[in-house]
Amino acid sequence: MPARRTFHSAEHADLIEVVRSIAAQELAPRVNRAEAEGDFPRDVFRLLGEVGILGLPYPEEFGGAGLPYEIYLQVLEELGAVWASVGIGVSVHALSCYGLATHGTADQRRRWLPRMLGGELLGAYSLSEAHAGSDPAAMTTMARRGGDDYVLNGAKAWVTHGGRADYYKIMARTAGKPGDREGISCFLVPADAPGLVADPPESKMGLTGSTTAGLRLDDVRVPVERRLGAEGDGLKIALAGLDAGRLGVAAVATGLAQSALDVAVGYAQQRHTFGRRIIDHQGLGFLLADMEAAVVAARSTMLHAARLKDAGLPYRREASIAKLVATDNAMRVTTDAVQVLGGAGYSRDFPAERYMREAKVMQIFEGTNQIQRMVIARHLDQDVSGSITIL
Repeated sequence: MPARRTFHSAEHADLIEVVRSIAAQELAPRVNRAEAEGDFPRDVFRLLGEVGILGLPYPEEFGGAGLPYEIYLQVLEELGAVWASVGIGVSVHALSCYGLATHGTADQRRRWLPRMLGGELLGAYSLSEAHAGSDPAAMTTMARRGGDDYVLNGAKAWVTHGGRADYYKIMARTAGKPGDREGISCFLVPADAPGLVADPPESKMGLTGSTTAGLRLDDVRVPVERRLGAEGDGLKIALAGLDAGRLGVAAVATGLAQSALDVAVGYAQQRHTFGRRIIDHQGLGFLLADMEAAVVAARSTMLHAARLKDAGLPYRREASIAKLVATDNAMRVTTDAVQVLGGAGYSRDFPAERYMREAKVMQIFEGTNQIQRMVIARHLDQDVSGSITIL
C-alpha cells in the first residue's frame, strides 16, 4: 500500500509500521482460509488488545493510548486492507466501548473499561431490530425496572460478534412506545446473563470471518449499575457512537479499496494483450486512474471528519459524508478490480472477488447510505433554517 499518510509525529509513523508488521505476520497468512471457512478470529482481538491497538483513541488512565482519531483511523485502514473482518471487528468493539467511555460513571469506567481496551472482553453493539434498523426509535425491546434490576425482553438483529462477544451494549425501551425517540436507555449486558441467547450466525455473502447473529432476551435481569447514563439517554448515546463508528467503517472501506486497487495495478502491470501490458492500454489505464482518485478522495473525506472530531467540533455531517463516499467508492473500486482481472477476477484464485463481496455490506451497516444522504440533506436544511432535528 502506498505510504500516503499524515502523521503528528515520528512516533505515530512508527505505530503505523508496527501495525503493518502485525497485519503482515499475523493476519495475512490466515485471512483466505478463515474467510473461506467462516472462522472467527477471537485470538486476534486478544492480540490487538495486548499490543494496545483496541485502546488507541481512549484515555491512558483506563489502558488506552489517548491518540487522535485521525491516527486511529489510519491504523484501522491498515487492518482493513489486510483483513476487513478484523478491521470491522475492531471498529465495532470501539463502538461498544464508546458509551462507557463517554457516559459511564468513574466507577463504571474503572471496573470495565481497562478489560475491554486490553482485549480480555470483546464487545458487541446491539441497536437494530428486525423491524427497526434504519429507524431505531421503532425498537420494541423493553427494559422494565424492578428494584435494583432491569428486566429486558425482546430481540435484536444483525449483531456483529453476536454469540462471540463477552458483553453487549444493548439499547432498550424504558418508557414510551415504539416510534418515540425518548425513553430508550443503554445497558452493558454480560454475555452469560441468564435468558440472553444468540441465534445461529447469519449466512452472509462476505465478511464471513465476522460473526453476525440475532439476540433474544427473555427476562434478562441487568443490575441498575450496568445502565449507562440516565434513563432515556440511550438513543443519544447510540447515535453519538454511530458518528464515530461511521468513520471506522469509512477507514476499513478505504483500506479494502486500496487493496483492490493494488491487486488490479499489479495484475495490469504483468498481464499482456496485443503485445503490450494492459496498463498501457488507455482504456484500462484510465479505469485504474479513476480507482486511484476514488481511494484518495475517500481517505481525504475520512481524515477531514476525524480532524474535526479531534478538534472538538461538530462532525456528524462529515462522518456521514465520509461513510457515504468511502463505502460507495469501495464498492465501485472493488467491482472495477474484478473487471480489470477479467475472468481471473471472477475466480477465487485472486482476492478481488472477495473484496467485492466484502465491500457491499459496508454500504448497508452503521446506517445505510440512503440514511447518510438523509442526514446530510437535513444538515444542509438546518444550515439554512436552523429548525430541523437531525437523526
